[in-house]
Amino acid sequence: MKIYTKTGDGGDTSLLYGVRVAKTDLRVEAYGTCDEANSMIGQAVSYLPKDPMWDDVRQIIHVVQTKLFHIGAELATPAGKKVNWSITEEDVKHLEDAIDRWEESLPALTNFVLPGGSPSGASFHVARTIARRAERCAVALKKENEVNPLVMRYLNRLSDFLFVAARYVNAKQGTTEPTFHQN
Repeated sequence: MKIYTKTGDGGDTSLLYGVRVAKTDLRVEAYGTCDEANSMIGQAVSYLPKDPMWDDVRQIIHVVQTKLFHIGAELATPAGKKVNWSITEEDVKHLEDAIDRWEESLPALTNFVLPGGSPSGASFHVARTIARRAERCAVALKKENEVNPLVMRYLNRLSDFLFVAARYVNAKQGTTEPTFHQN
């Protein structure tokens, strides 16, 4: 089987169940942006040291990446159809639990945090901004199509999770976070 199909050469693509839409369709933009966020999360993880002390972080992130893939599938599903792995309340709770656990070990915020720090931390910050764009795309899509409300909640929580992940990996690596100071 070849990776290229040539079916998208004219500017359209297939959603799940074979429905053809323009590559500019809001569904394509929404799931494509989720894919972009997922790729950036993968890059952030690739910068983590190869040490067993990071196994817990990698495990949590693996679940998050899998759920983000599921969200992409939900967003690529035409109206009236369903996927077998819809996002659930438990998926949102998983993010919230990780946020709460990691925040316990972090110093309280006293200034705005600027994106940066370690390569992994900075990459999680980039992933956070892409997740916010994915959420905006899903909100735009929701105005025209049915979107699982838990997808919206997950994407909203995901950007919070990625912010905390950036702070957590920076702290765990002993990297000072850049902060905003008004001059």
